[in-house]
This record gives sequence, C-alpha cells and structure tokens, in this order.
Amino acid sequence: MAERHRVAHIRDVAPGAAREFVVAGRIIALYHVNGKFFAMDGVCPHAGGPLGEGTLNGNVVTCPWHGWQFDVTTGQHCLSSAIRHPTFPVSVEGEDVYVEL
Repeated sequence: MAERHRVAHIRDVAPGAAREFVVAGRIIALYHVNGKFFAMDGVCPHAGGPLGEGTLNGNVVTCPWHGWQFDVTTGQHCLSSAIRHPTFPVSVEGEDVYVEL
C-alpha cells in the first residue's frame, strides 16, 4: 500500500528546476514544471546517475552523467519506448509537497 510523505515546501524547488530528496530511504527527484510538481525515482537506470541533479528543459530531464533523457511527467525514456522510469503521485496541500511511495 502506498504511503504519503511530505517531501518539500513549494519554494524548495524553483519553477523549471529539479531537486533530489531522500524519502523513506529512497532517492526521489522532484521537478517543478509549469506550476505542477512531478516525482520520479532519482537514480538513473543506465549507470545510477542523480536525476534530481539533471538539467530540466520543459518536461525533459537529462541525466548529468551520460545524457539519458526522460519525460518527468510519465517517466518515459525519450529515445526508447521500452524504457519507462518509475514515477510517483504528487499532491500539494497549502505550501507542502507530498509524494506517495
């Protein structure tokens, strides 16, 4: 069963930015895209790079280690339809951001 965790304050992740958090022992990448927040597993499946430290361009994050790219809204790899990285439901209450794991 999914558990809901407070991960950040809305000001902790600037619009158009990404940030890494540890939530319940997992590394979570949180993205702020067009006024909405999205969460994805923070470890790139290619070589373990930190997706929360990647460059965010629109809704696409680029892993800083080897350039793998994912749509943060779906987890879909940008070049291979066979690769979809885990994403997590996000909700905002007041000024707090929650993730369900």
